[in-house]
Amino acid sequence: MSVNRAGHKSELTALGHPFGTHIGARLLQGDRCEFRVWAPEHERVELHIVAPRDRRMPMKKSEDGYHEVVAGECPAGTRYVFALNHDKERPDPASRLQPEGVHGPSEVVPSEFEWHDRGWKGIELQDLVVYELHVGTFTPEGTFDAIIPRLDELKELGITAVELLPVAQFPGERNWGYDGTYVNAAQNSYGGPVALKRLADACHGRGMALLLDVVYNHLGPEGNYLGEYAPYFTDRYKTPWGLALNFDGPLSDHVRWYFIQNALQWIDEFHIDGLRVDAVHAIVDHSAQPFLQDLCTAVRERGGKLGRRVHTIAESDLNNPLVITPAEDHGLGFDTQWIDDYHHSLHTLLTGERDGYYEGFGKVSDLARVTEVGYLYVGQHSTYRKRRYGRAPKTKDGAKFVVSAQNHDQVGNRMMGDRLGTIVSPEKARLAAAAIVLSPFIPMLFMGEEYGETAPFQYFTSHSDRDLIEAVRKGRREEFDDFAWKGEPPDPHDAETFRRSKLNWNLSRVGEHATLRNLHGDLLRLRRETPSLRKLDLGAVETHADDERRLLFVKRGAVFIAYNFSEEEQTVDVPFGRAGWRPLFVSGATLDGTRLRMTPSAFGVFSG
Repeated sequence: MSVNRAGHKSELTALGHPFGTHIGARLLQGDRCEFRVWAPEHERVELHIVAPRDRRMPMKKSEDGYHEVVAGECPAGTRYVFALNHDKERPDPASRLQPEGVHGPSEVVPSEFEWHDRGWKGIELQDLVVYELHVGTFTPEGTFDAIIPRLDELKELGITAVELLPVAQFPGERNWGYDGTYVNAAQNSYGGPVALKRLADACHGRGMALLLDVVYNHLGPEGNYLGEYAPYFTDRYKTPWGLALNFDGPLSDHVRWYFIQNALQWIDEFHIDGLRVDAVHAIVDHSAQPFLQDLCTAVRERGGKLGRRVHTIAESDLNNPLVITPAEDHGLGFDTQWIDDYHHSLHTLLTGERDGYYEGFGKVSDLARVTEVGYLYVGQHSTYRKRRYGRAPKTKDGAKFVVSAQNHDQVGNRMMGDRLGTIVSPEKARLAAAAIVLSPFIPMLFMGEEYGETAPFQYFTSHSDRDLIEAVRKGRREEFDDFAWKGEPPDPHDAETFRRSKLNWNLSRVGEHATLRNLHGDLLRLRRETPSLRKLDLGAVETHADDERRLLFVKRGAVFIAYNFSEEEQTVDVPFGRAGWRPLFVSGATLDGTRLRMTPSAFGVFSG
């Protein structure tokens, strides 16, 4: 048992920055509390303690624009705001808890927690099997605590890491999490910071990692008061979601620190094992030493100091190998990244969809190419993007790539939020499971995928501003112009849109759903226990693709996997020559010497 008291010096000092200032509210001994906020353009900032006893205190301004004060009689639970130039009263930009939502006062939160994970070292990158979930729809209760009783069955399935969609405080109680406006505050309706720590402790007690999705490319529109404090934003660039963050302009060092201290808070105080950084391609930063490079370096160094494996995971759709190139080689230094090309290649083979961003995918040889390289587009022309993009990565480490057949984006950004299992046959759902779990990459499942959840995952919000609500509705309708989907998207603001997105856990125990869940468990066990499948070495991967017959063969060391993506029974010679292959796991495949017969949408795993 150990007690965590976050208080390490910032890695930014080692990165050449002359500061590493604690920001927000920090409890001291004797019910005293230190408050610090960055507001360089304001000459006067007051601390207004709202409860338990209403009072105001002037704050002292430092040369670099931080205003600070130490207040007595300020125990945990104290609620407060900052008054800017005697005028506007706003929550703390570094708030740790917003008990009354994004517009209400902030609350002083202690950092101590009674941990039971002494000796926890994390999970090796190549051993990650990721399970992505949305806290609000994963269980009927929609809280951190309600996840804990489900961890044992995830562990039994073969999951080694739970990944939470963003939990930074967002407006209302219904949101994917990408409208967060307080990066340090764990969502109050999910249970707040103490409940998040209980979840991390419970994961580690079962030998599982806890990963967290963080959003550093934008903040949500409602409750976003950062720009009133300091130049956190810039009008030099634009993003699809609003104002761009100032990572390379005047005073940007302090903007960088605001987000890097948040990353270190999750690691230090919450024992988070890895950060999935949202849409890194949307962060515009022309500095020679980019913010994302600083972020990855700080996280890696902090993990090293703590003796824990802490991973950085990038979401990027540009196929730019600099994302996963080490910082010392002038890359950003992420440990791994999501790969859209694998999803798109697989999805088009299973569904036949070719519109929108699926344009330019659809051949078995596309999936073969991604399996060998990591990307499909490595400089060739994309008909969807109407330009060339991508560059071949130099690495042969398959752990540098995370692949999925479903995730929150690829399900939720369909007009009706329909899951793969509701648009393809059970046989194709099983084929998808094999293609993900048996890939030479890090596999990721989206909550409920393992048993073929039928509930949609739709886009939902609970804003309070009527104009914003209507703008979100309008934007959601326009988002599907590139696709052939018909009808009207569900109303994001309707509470029923949120309710219908909750999982139906009873499905996992019946009929075809139970069969699919058992298949996922068997495949994950096979991956874990078979040396050739456990090793993520792209240099040992050999593929044979037959686009006409829609057949794919993938050889990984002493094992090969055969996939039939066609609607017809196929009988072919094994392309890897010799006889002596024996079945390890088959679903509709029969091997006789070197002749392989496969039913439609079948697969087989063979060892030699």
